[in-house]
Amino acid sequence: MFSTLSFRQKGLLLTAAGPLIISPDALLIKLIDLPDSQMLFWRGLLTALGFLIIVMLRSRRYTVISFLRCGWVGIGVAALFTCSNYGFVLGNQYTKGGNVLMILAGAPLIAALLSRFFLQEHLPLRTWIAIALCLLGTSLIVFDDAGAGSWIGNGFALLAAFSLAANFTLCRTRPGVDMSPMLTLAGLMVAATAPLLASGGVALPNADQASLLVLLCLILIPMGFTLIQRGPLYLPSAEVSLLFLLETVAGTLWVWWILHEQPSRLAFVGGSLIIGTLLIKGMIDRRLEKRRRETLGIHSSR
Repeated sequence: MFSTLSFRQKGLLLTAAGPLIISPDALLIKLIDLPDSQMLFWRGLLTALGFLIIVMLRSRRYTVISFLRCGWVGIGVAALFTCSNYGFVLGNQYTKGGNVLMILAGAPLIAALLSRFFLQEHLPLRTWIAIALCLLGTSLIVFDDAGAGSWIGNGFALLAAFSLAANFTLCRTRPGVDMSPMLTLAGLMVAATAPLLASGGVALPNADQASLLVLLCLILIPMGFTLIQRGPLYLPSAEVSLLFLLETVAGTLWVWWILHEQPSRLAFVGGSLIIGTLLIKGMIDRRLEKRRRETLGIHSSR
């Protein structure tokens, strides 16, 4: 069945699966309960190992070649992914979580503007409308938790949003080149720099923390972000960022289910708005793509 899907449809399915896989991220960070510097170190080290295992399983004897193909653009992708990790973790430390999610919801808009300015990618009106509706939906989800917060924390959240959008846009400059292997380097960058934030060095987690770290950082994050990072192979960077918002909705449900932190009614409305917008946009895109293929088929038969 998957083989019968169009190039774009495969991209939508693969990219959307990524945020759903990493959606327990916020929940597991809460359960692990490590200082930010410790969390960043183990997150970087274990995700680097997880990404490397995925690259080796996919590329086998061509593992080194898969890294070399990324070139200097891949170095930039790794640096931007590192910045987004720092921005997300430190943003949650210095400002309210609602502020972080609200600012991160601006990533699709940033990606659309970057793609328009640097790559001359023209997005249809329906994509701009979807971005606006998803921004509104995210605002409703985090309404109760949002506030003035700290300008430092808001700045870190903006760094995460900009880095995420710039990462996907940069990938579009090398069409057909899979940049996901460079996430291994990004993990090593995070692990190498995280101890600089800790005054007492890096400590070993206890058994419960270690098991959750392995689940999150060795399995879920590498699997999910590998799919997300491959998204620009199929879709414009703004659409990849738009699908990334699925993590916000699914992550809220995880926290509600496990920690019994029930979302507000506005959060339910916001989540429904995001899911509904993405579904409707997907159906419209599919219908237009089908019509376009039928038109091309008619012309080719003449």
